[in-house]
Amino acid sequence: MNSRILIFLGVAFAFLLAIDLYAFKGIRLITENSKTIYKQLSTVLFWLESVGIYMAIGWMVFNMDKFRDPAFTNTIFTINAFILMSLATKLVFNIFHGADDLAFLGNKLVHFFNNGSATATNSNGTPISRTKFLTLLGAGLATVPLGAFAYGLTKGRFNFRVIRKSLSYPNLPDAFDGLKVIHISDIHIGSFPKGHESVAKAVKMINDRKPDVIFFTGDLVNNYASETDGWVDVFKQLKAKKGMYSILGNHDYGDYVQWNSSAEKKANLDLVKQRNRDMGFDLLLNENRTLEIDGEKIGIVGVENWGLRPFPQLGDINKANQGLEGVPFKILLSHDPSHWDAQVLEHKDMDLTLAGHTHGMQFGIEIPGLKWSPVQYKYPRWAGLYEKGKQKLYVNRGFGYHAYAGRIGMDPEITEITLRKEATV
Repeated sequence: MNSRILIFLGVAFAFLLAIDLYAFKGIRLITENSKTIYKQLSTVLFWLESVGIYMAIGWMVFNMDKFRDPAFTNTIFTINAFILMSLATKLVFNIFHGADDLAFLGNKLVHFFNNGSATATNSNGTPISRTKFLTLLGAGLATVPLGAFAYGLTKGRFNFRVIRKSLSYPNLPDAFDGLKVIHISDIHIGSFPKGHESVAKAVKMINDRKPDVIFFTGDLVNNYASETDGWVDVFKQLKAKKGMYSILGNHDYGDYVQWNSSAEKKANLDLVKQRNRDMGFDLLLNENRTLEIDGEKIGIVGVENWGLRPFPQLGDINKANQGLEGVPFKILLSHDPSHWDAQVLEHKDMDLTLAGHTHGMQFGIEIPGLKWSPVQYKYPRWAGLYEKGKQKLYVNRGFGYHAYAGRIGMDPEITEITLRKEATV
């Protein structure tokens, strides 16, 4: 193992151990007046959990070759979820447990610089009682991230929801007024436990909406086409009256894997494309299709992945748009929402763009008056509807999950969009 990995492992363990030692100090404070058996039990449970986290991190570091192996995806993503849960819980606890210690340290520093030397502070019991109160408060508040990550792991990642939007356009042909579109994105099917019933349930939820069209905006897999094994028949159950269309996302190209040859990588990509088609999708690779109702048409434009560097910029709107010059309304499928600001807005004939990619970071807060996720600092257009002039962008929060097994405040999304003809005066 190279020295950089060993240094990283040493630093990581030192950081986690410091957090654990300080958190354990708080546990001892809370249990100081408890019976011996409870003190011993709290100590054993605390350090069993901590040592378990260290062992899990060590296992991942020594098995980095398995990171891209579909057989270990669920294990690694689940370990990541437990690490995040442990870290977030202890950090919240330590913030409150350490508040009085920080105040005490600040007071000592003030005395030192004011008087030229540090002086002892009289102890009348008040600082200790305040410390214990803050520690107990921290213990109570630490249950929030603990509960949130536990929910995200066990329920949140499978809690599919339908978000409904009605979008009006003056240039929508009359025949398409009321067209019902289902939009999904970022399936990441290799992240799901094999055969998990939530996927079939989501497919049924889509079919129950009786869509006219289904659009899928990329990332069918994490890396390998083989991740789709056993899932094709599930997605073949999807039904749409006027067709199903898909594009590729950044993960579909296999760029995160060390392949033995370029031919092997190409074969994987070719199979990912074929799996899209096997599921019933018409895969658009810088191509377009037209939908026609009663002699009126709209254009469906699908580009390959275009993202800000280091993501590949394979999308070609000009190529994909060829032949649609006389079509009055167009829907663009583009995986990465950053494409909208970078290029799409220059193409005024792209009325509605559908994207995904961000997953809403699988973590955020969405309540009336507040919509926030850390991902917004990288992707300003990260979830929901955005408008500029007459053009609209909708960013789907994702069907699946990646990197860690969980979703907190950012449920997997099935978007139902109804297109409406806007009345003109």
